[in-house]
Amino acid sequence: MSGHVPVLLEETMAALALGAGQIYVDATLGAGGYMCAALAHGVTGYGFDRDPDAIARNADLPITLIQRPFSELEQGLAEHGVHEVDAIAFDIGVSSMQIDSPERGFSFQADGPLDMRMSQSGPSAADIINTASEAELADILYHLGDEPGARRIARAIVADRPFTRTSELARLVRSVLGQKSPTGKDPATRSFQALRIFVNDELGQLDAGLEAAERLLRPGGRLAVVSFHSAEDRKVKVFLRERSGNTPAGSRHQPDIAKPRPASFSRPARAVRPGVAELAANPRARSATLRAAIRTNAPAWTDSARATASGRTA
Repeated sequence: MSGHVPVLLEETMAALALGAGQIYVDATLGAGGYMCAALAHGVTGYGFDRDPDAIARNADLPITLIQRPFSELEQGLAEHGVHEVDAIAFDIGVSSMQIDSPERGFSFQADGPLDMRMSQSGPSAADIINTASEAELADILYHLGDEPGARRIARAIVADRPFTRTSELARLVRSVLGQKSPTGKDPATRSFQALRIFVNDELGQLDAGLEAAERLLRPGGRLAVVSFHSAEDRKVKVFLRERSGNTPAGSRHQPDIAKPRPASFSRPARAVRPGVAELAANPRARSATLRAAIRTNAPAWTDSARATASGRTA
């Protein structure tokens, strides 16, 4: 198994600007790379991961381990009496540990069970592949994998299922699309990515996690998010743009209807991507993007929305 290399580590630590005694939350603990770097700054650490293997791997760290998805940041921290924090980091997507473990079924590089479950519970990729309709499979592959051959792949899957192994599914996708891609990537890459995102509800988790972070960060608190997929990065970009009030103004032809809400985050820093040296040392970093912003003292938008719905005022 190859070692996990944290991506954009120095840049993420710089964005978080950690100090001694601060409360730092690693929402995606993984192999503990960000957490170990954070602990060197003297923080009190809380590490979340829904993968029990990640929790076990970090058992020796002097932190509080919480086996929950990051959509449950508030509930997990509340169980330990924590309701405000100074910094939160997200490293979105599958970890190197998961990719490099054939028995987890995330990769087609080595044969394994068609699983892909980060939490190791709930429906697996095989369950989805073998039970979803052709139309549902096509939607998953197209919308979550940007796969232009989604309809053809879905049709072939339904005609040839059941599938239980990663090698079986990869072989079928290659037979539909051809053995080689113009980009040099394996033709099965997009399909496996789409299935993984669907099985783990990664985009829904990201929405909930960002909103939870907004509510948990105290004024001046820092948020840093590293993503590897265009749909994930787009969600982070839009979230921070809206929360910082950096949205297009209305015009006389299409005036603003609602009164703008106070910005809950400062204008986000410019997106950061890996440099040449990091890419040479870790090719898996090639699609990574870091976005970061600082929490203001304005109410969280989701808190405001709940207050309005219940008839309360802030």
